[in-house]
Amino acid sequence: MNPVKALENHGQAVWLDFLARGFVAKGDLKQLIDTDGVKGVTSNPSIFEKAIGSSDEYDGAIGSALKKGDRPVAELFEHLAIEDIRNAADVLRPVYDQLRGEDGFVSLEVSPYLAMDTKGTIAEAERLWKDVGRNNLMVKVPATPEGLPAIQHLIGKGISINITLLFSQKVYVQVAEAYLAGLEKLVKSGGDPSRVASVASFFVSRIDSAVDKELDEKIARANDPTEKARLGALKGKVAIANAKMAYQDYKRLFSGARWDKLAAKGAKPQRLLWASTGTKNKDYSDVLYVEELIGPNTINTVPPATLDAFRDHGTPRDSLEENIEDARRVLSELEKSGISLDAIAAELVRDGVRLFADAADKLYGAVAHKRASVLGAGIDRQQLKLGSTIAKAVEKATEEWRASAKIRRLWQHDKSVWSGSDEHKWLGWLNSAEAADIADYEDYAQRVKGQNFTDAVVLGMGGSSLGPEVLAETFAKQPGFPKLHVLDSTDPAQVRTLQASVNLANTVFIVSSKSGGTSEPNAMKDYFFARVSETIGADKAGHRFIAVTDPGSSLEKVATRQGFARIFHGDPSIGGRYSVLSPFGLVPAATAGIDVRTLIQHTLAMVRSCGPDVPPHENPGVQLGLALGLAGLEGRDKVTILSSAKVADFGAWAEQLIAESTGKEGKGLIPIDGEPLGDPALYGKDRFFIDIRTEGEDDAAHDAKLSALETAGHPVVRIVMKSIHHIGQEFFRFEMATAVAGAVLGINPFNQPDVEDAKIKTRELTTAFEKTGKLPAEKPVISTAGADLYTDDRNAADLRKAGADGDLGSWLKAHLARAGADDYVALLAYIERDSAHIDSLQAMRLAVRDKRHVATCAEFGPRFLHSTGQAYKGGPDSGVFLQITADDDKDLAVPGQKASFGVIKAAQARGDFDVLTERGRRALRVHLKGDLASGLKLLDAAITEALN
Repeated sequence: MNPVKALENHGQAVWLDFLARGFVAKGDLKQLIDTDGVKGVTSNPSIFEKAIGSSDEYDGAIGSALKKGDRPVAELFEHLAIEDIRNAADVLRPVYDQLRGEDGFVSLEVSPYLAMDTKGTIAEAERLWKDVGRNNLMVKVPATPEGLPAIQHLIGKGISINITLLFSQKVYVQVAEAYLAGLEKLVKSGGDPSRVASVASFFVSRIDSAVDKELDEKIARANDPTEKARLGALKGKVAIANAKMAYQDYKRLFSGARWDKLAAKGAKPQRLLWASTGTKNKDYSDVLYVEELIGPNTINTVPPATLDAFRDHGTPRDSLEENIEDARRVLSELEKSGISLDAIAAELVRDGVRLFADAADKLYGAVAHKRASVLGAGIDRQQLKLGSTIAKAVEKATEEWRASAKIRRLWQHDKSVWSGSDEHKWLGWLNSAEAADIADYEDYAQRVKGQNFTDAVVLGMGGSSLGPEVLAETFAKQPGFPKLHVLDSTDPAQVRTLQASVNLANTVFIVSSKSGGTSEPNAMKDYFFARVSETIGADKAGHRFIAVTDPGSSLEKVATRQGFARIFHGDPSIGGRYSVLSPFGLVPAATAGIDVRTLIQHTLAMVRSCGPDVPPHENPGVQLGLALGLAGLEGRDKVTILSSAKVADFGAWAEQLIAESTGKEGKGLIPIDGEPLGDPALYGKDRFFIDIRTEGEDDAAHDAKLSALETAGHPVVRIVMKSIHHIGQEFFRFEMATAVAGAVLGINPFNQPDVEDAKIKTRELTTAFEKTGKLPAEKPVISTAGADLYTDDRNAADLRKAGADGDLGSWLKAHLARAGADDYVALLAYIERDSAHIDSLQAMRLAVRDKRHVATCAEFGPRFLHSTGQAYKGGPDSGVFLQITADDDKDLAVPGQKASFGVIKAAQARGDFDVLTERGRRALRVHLKGDLASGLKLLDAAITEALN
């Protein structure tokens, strides 16, 4: 007789520790049921990983599932697993029916990531039970301390449970007690215990592997031949002895008055299932853990190889209750040898949880890879060419992040991923795209369209303005919707230019400020509210204003008082620079008629690709973040962003995100935006390049330069977007990458400790103006016909020592000469940001880059104060700063304030400069007199002369 089939005669059921789609579909499982009497199937992440990751068997099913809509990787796997489990359960259903629910089960494991989470285990087990919808399902729950209360709860809810990772007799008793208590709870609530089944999966071979290792170490140290022999005689015996004693506990626990009472209600005993029965030591019989553990009302779950071996040469016998006293002696001898079986069992549980989590990582990685392949261009492509040193560091960090579950912990808001301060309070951005109320945005957009506005203007700073600016610059004006503008300056000329570019009578203004206390948007709002009141009447002005702000802010109060048409609430757990996929970006998008539904739909594809269930090696946001952070630690901290024409403004948003998030505590990444690509000889070893473009924006000359940079050893990241409609994917990718880079750098990427200092200085100056009608006097270090120069005493002394004397050129020469290898030069211009002035600054920065071979920044104030200003003041001391101020041709009053726009801007420039010098930064301010265009030409000529 077939030895496997013969096990039935000894009261033991055989389950198969294997499951795959084709195995069920082709009838192989049915054949084993018929020929071997197999009565159940167990699965685990390792089994599914081998089935999904090692073949193309599931590719069609993954493709079919994704055609119905994208989904997170864990959900995609679960969809596949549930289908397999249902199919296997249906094949086993005749066994279940024939044996009246005594057998015929298929087991599906809760996520191993939940092994230490009671509530999470309960929630997932209840959901799986419902979703699979088969009475012959068993949900697998580990016998961890957190798993035990979950087991009792689930049994009490009438859910059949397979308890896994059970190694210890003591824990087995606790498992059985949890089952009994759960049944009693079920009966008390009026449930039917006859419909519930449970097995306790007692692991075997792993015990011997661990014990034999310790025995070998003791044998090697023992000098007495008798002791060596005694220890050697225990090898390969402990696991079976341990299991036999657990079976004695089983007989005791499922007899007596307590059990009889439950049995009378129809309860079934919780059978012991021998797991991990494949022999791992080649010196032992390959059927050892089957032959020696045969007994009534037990199960042996075997891998296919062990099943084949037992069928071939197994010998069934009633072995489980043989030599019980010898089993006790073996365990006693082990204890006498100083080896703690309880300690080994506890370590095996921890190791089992880790191994199952490792297998789940591989499984989800395989599913993520196949998902990405199916979606293809639906997910923007990313290619990292990092050079061997950084690539090896990223590879090492990727494994460290995986082993320590950092991406899952990040999504779980675990602040220990970073500095352990308040990071957990600032992670609302992770879910902002998913939380978007698309129907409300669409309804709002139609209301805007119905008003026939010609223009829409965002009044905001930093995160409130830079994201909307990317949208305004990237998307063309939509038919029937207003043209989107952004104002993020207190420069009077820039305010006046914006006013002249719109039809005030037909413009909607979006006042955007998280706290409501930011001075610039408040001044801009006061100015334009007064202008609109003059144009259409004070009683109607409020209807032309929208507020986007956090609940309870001062802006909300003002908006309510002034009768704003709508107030959108931001999420207080999202910082400004991470807010573009929240109302701060989506309200301007909807106002401009950008298809928010499509934007969010594409964004969510990247959110899922960067999700908690996507291991670091398949997670594009994590990979980019590790590369950025580790390159920064290697000294390549000048993140040079190269944006193609269609997404030219993306770098302005990204530089704020990167600089304000990472530049603090003397550490950080310095983003370089808008610097055209040059030859490799122009760059030092401090560069990290990110090239971002849309599909079809091919530029052979540009690509040749990128390839030359790679050849020269510079790290280069290439990102190709399917189209501009994928811009949300890049917002999220960069947010995730920046958060990860912050973790690598060991800082809190969600605070901005140095921004407030400049605000305080500015308030002190404007307060002085309010009192006296003028800003405090200041004395230049030199004054010429075209410009005055300012700096602090320390900088002045250093510059004079380096040759600065009575003319502008000598000071600039001495100042720019301070920029050495790995430094950067930043031009900080408090002037109108228009195309002519952008071109002027670009000419100056490129002259510096090309002569000094250093990274350069060209920024406009006060805009950059809410962007890169944090890194300039709090980041690495590698900046050489040239602040540019000028006389305003014509100032502009702010309603209700003594301080005009020009005065506010001047106070901001001086406040910022004071903080730079107080921090010991290398800073020089040049104040241009008279006509600005002439002054910029003068400065350009002086810089050229200084460099030559």
